[in-house]
Amino acid sequence: METKIAQRDAYGLILEAIDEGLYRPGDRLVENELAERFGVSRTPIREALQRLETQSLLVRDGRSLIVASLDHNQMAELYVVRTELEGLAARLAAKHATPEEVHVLAGMVEEDRARLDDPAALARSNRRFHKQIHLASHNRYLVQQLDMVHRSMALLATTSLAIEGRGRDALAEHGAIVAAIERGDGDAAHAALARHISRAYEARLRSDSLRDPAV
Repeated sequence: METKIAQRDAYGLILEAIDEGLYRPGDRLVENELAERFGVSRTPIREALQRLETQSLLVRDGRSLIVASLDHNQMAELYVVRTELEGLAARLAAKHATPEEVHVLAGMVEEDRARLDDPAALARSNRRFHKQIHLASHNRYLVQQLDMVHRSMALLATTSLAIEGRGRDALAEHGAIVAAIERGDGDAAHAALARHISRAYEARLRSDSLRDPAV
């Protein structure tokens, strides 16, 4: 039982570190360093790394495991899937969310106004906001699929919320999503969330296009 708990904890700790940018695409993950950082023995670390490799979150570079990265086409494919699944979650949330869940979502939008000058904090809050919508769909299978999608989103080295003006726009989009869910308007909730993902993707593409190709 203790071994199973350690395995789950090791996997979750590494996944969280990738999600929060502690380890970025291209970074090498070393068993003994991870074991020391997280205070877990090497065996559950090794098993967690194998699991992450199976999920394509880590890839082999010779004998080393590194955090995977997404190329342009992979990113496009991921956003297509994310748009459809997130839109469905919003549609279902409009039908099934409890008043308490809607109140929590509205509160998240209000609280994020104080985070507009902190992209890292806003990105963390953004993940919680979307997760809350997933849960409000009250569909466990959809939540599982969206968890997989959001694990892959961690392989994008930067957050689109760091782009100037994007945080404020995203907050307004979140407000429109919550308003549609609160009205029980599934079509509007789906459209608002799909539009939100589309604008985030467009902002990321625009940002990427401005980078020096030699970097």
